[in-house]
Amino acid sequence: MEPRPRLLIGSDGRPRCSWCGIAEDYIAYHDQEWGVPVHDDVRLFEKICLEGFQAGLSWLTVLRKREAFRRAFAGFDFRRLARWGGQEVQHLLRDPGIIRHRGKIVSVLNNARRACELAEEQGSLDRFFWSYAGREAQELAGELKRRGWTFVGLVTVESFMQAMGLVDAHEPGCWRRGAAARPEPHAG
Repeated sequence: MEPRPRLLIGSDGRPRCSWCGIAEDYIAYHDQEWGVPVHDDVRLFEKICLEGFQAGLSWLTVLRKREAFRRAFAGFDFRRLARWGGQEVQHLLRDPGIIRHRGKIVSVLNNARRACELAEEQGSLDRFFWSYAGREAQELAGELKRRGWTFVGLVTVESFMQAMGLVDAHEPGCWRRGAAARPEPHAG
């Protein structure tokens, strides 16, 4: 069996990481978001939660439900979610727009409480997460687990770090490699 190519040339002639394939929404995510540094606490929290929902599924499945997740989870405002309980869990389990997995839903609420503690202690989630920039995902996963976070295994945390720009995982030759150091392209 031949190894999967690391790069694919898009219809626009740009070489991209092969994981984004040819799905337009995946290509847009790759080109506009993945690997671009994020410093907003709510967006960081959203992404680690969505990575948890991805466990056992395709990121494309989660990406296509992202707006429904945002509506269902109050925009991932972790301070608000920290006050949610059983009634909200039951409501979320009936929401057809999201992945209705009780353990993952409960995890978001648990992690919201842990995020509040972390932001209080560290000053922000941004400060905490970015202290792990360029480090091994197992270090961050271990610390989150030690602090009581759930659905933050090694693969989940590694995906989170790549997506949020904590590490540059774009393949050599990908037009987005080094995106953190370049200004964003302008739509024209």
